[in-house]
Amino acid sequence: MNTPIPFLPNSEKTLEITPAEVAAWGSLPPEQRPRLIDCREADELAICQIAGNEWFPLGTFPEAGERLTTDNAHGVVVYCHHGMRSQRGALFLRAQGVENAFSMSGGIDAWSRLIDPETPRY
Repeated sequence: MNTPIPFLPNSEKTLEITPAEVAAWGSLPPEQRPRLIDCREADELAICQIAGNEWFPLGTFPEAGERLTTDNAHGVVVYCHHGMRSQRGALFLRAQGVENAFSMSGGIDAWSRLIDPETPRY
């Protein structure tokens, strides 16, 4: 059974976390926040991104190995454009033993609509 991590949903019940839940981390010191992984491609990253993210395109997950699966004591949230690739990324991480891996529902598009309208949409 997973040990709950503050600010993350129960990983046994859901694969997703909302943009509002991710935005709530803003008051936490960076070292206490879950990791935020952007799994989009370089051309998408050039358009917009969420501050504090780490960039690992989804296709690089298998070769990234330990860089993705270590240092996840506070959990990890993966995001993409609309939330589909990030679900695959979160499932990949869970299969590698990262129990508290989640996908941000709606991706950066939802982030722009619901949290930060200054984030460009594409």
